[in-house]
Amino acid sequence: MDSIDWKEQGSDIEYSRVMKKVKPGSILLFHNNAKYTPKNLARIIENLQNDGYNFVRAGDLIYKENYYIDYLGKQISK
Repeated sequence: MDSIDWKEQGSDIEYSRVMKKVKPGSILLFHNNAKYTPKNLARIIENLQNDGYNFVRAGDLIYKENYYIDYLGKQISK
């Protein structure tokens, strides 16, 4: 889910956007030069962990065996 942090619309807007749209399996997209991202990341991570979310690398979400990725980017069982 895209945080749209590059628009720099404000810390609370960015935070609320992420917290409203995140769901299990979401991949969060942030940019390293966005104004509010450094402050918000700590708050977002802490609150999501408190809600029971775990953080993994994007590569850990890709099934390695008996699956292929279709043209839409979906993992399909062989």
